Amino acid sequence: MVNKTAKKKGKAVKSTARKSKRSGRSKKRASASLQGDYSARIKVVGVGGGGGNVISRMRDRIGIRGIDYIAVNTDAQDLEYCNARQKICIGKNLTRGLGAGMNPEVGRQAAEENRSEIVEALRGADLVFIAAGYGGGTGSSASPIVAEAAKEVGALTVAIVTKPFTFEGVQRMKIAEEWLGQLKGKVDSLIVIPNDRIFNLIKKETPLLKAFEAIDDVLREAVQGIAELIAMPGIINVDFSDVKGIMQDAGPSHIGVGFASGNDRAINAINQAINSPLLDISIEGAKGVLLGFAGGRDLKMTEINEAAKVVAGSIDPSARVVFGAYLDRKLKQGQIKITLLATGFDGQLFKEAESSTSLFNGSLYDTDSEDAPPPRSSSLGTSESHERQPSSAADDDQWEVPAFLRKRKKN
Repeated sequence: MVNKTAKKKGKAVKSTARKSKRSGRSKKRASASLQGDYSARIKVVGVGGGGGNVISRMRDRIGIRGIDYIAVNTDAQDLEYCNARQKICIGKNLTRGLGAGMNPEVGRQAAEENRSEIVEALRGADLVFIAAGYGGGTGSSASPIVAEAAKEVGALTVAIVTKPFTFEGVQRMKIAEEWLGQLKGKVDSLIVIPNDRIFNLIKKETPLLKAFEAIDDVLREAVQGIAELIAMPGIINVDFSDVKGIMQDAGPSHIGVGFASGNDRAINAINQAINSPLLDISIEGAKGVLLGFAGGRDLKMTEINEAAKVVAGSIDPSARVVFGAYLDRKLKQGQIKITLLATGFDGQLFKEAESSTSLFNGSLYDTDSEDAPPPRSSSLGTSESHERQPSSAADDDQWEVPAFLRKRKKN
């Protein structure tokens, strides 16, 4: 009788344990489901050969989970070597996978042929980045179709595209200008990088791949900066609706990221974020601004105030400003990172005088240290070994004023 009672008790304990385990697993699944339901889904689409190259290089350098990479191209061979999880070869019936041959109409028709496949690939996305090199046959004309597909699934759509080098000839530039006009009305935000501006950064000895990585970094920093602001639990949180409120139907946009440490690090970082030698647009008169601050536990409220005051001096007085702050353990000791997104302005271009006046006048250096961060443009930060040196009082005054305002003072 005692044995039977003991067995019954043992069975009851095991049954309770099994129920407890099932309950625990159910709670974990519910928690994971809840987390998945409420996190913004980001997809990055590389269109054409240039766009595919960009996402291949950036995929390994962004350590954020949940970003999907999609390559879209008419060239099947080029697509094969692209480091994207999902690949769509468009226009097989039209081009047989041999490319568009610098004929934008062929690229457009190819994208139309596979429009439904593109829509399905983007379905479920909250934010879509489109990367393309303009001036060729596929990237120029297929990107507007991809933008339409992104809009069809209800995603916030941001395009970051490059314009061809001057030495590539008039025909490529004409194609780029014509199809940029097609793209503008189909995306929420548009960031344009003229390839010629790379000569503001590089030296004669800079390798070709290093030069293109600097251009790619604009896209990578845009994706990473916005994704981290949304995804990272913050001291001051920024959610997707904040980003959407700044970027939706915004037109020409500016995004820059600055890194700095040491004295005046907030001023130095925000000036890096403002003064990008690669972007074709200033933040002057912006009506929407998103500011993200990342640092260690030593990040100070006064530093946020200092950086915000620099931005406030350039934007519209009635601008909508959203800012967030979070701890980032990936940063070096004493380093801060500021992400600046500016939208909602007429897109006033920098004066021609502010673009490079001679080739190879920049400061894109090679670094031997494996621990050193990759070289960055002024909007993308600077390597630790090339931070600002002590200067005269006159130089310090100019440093604290954005470049386009300094130009105005001189005129």
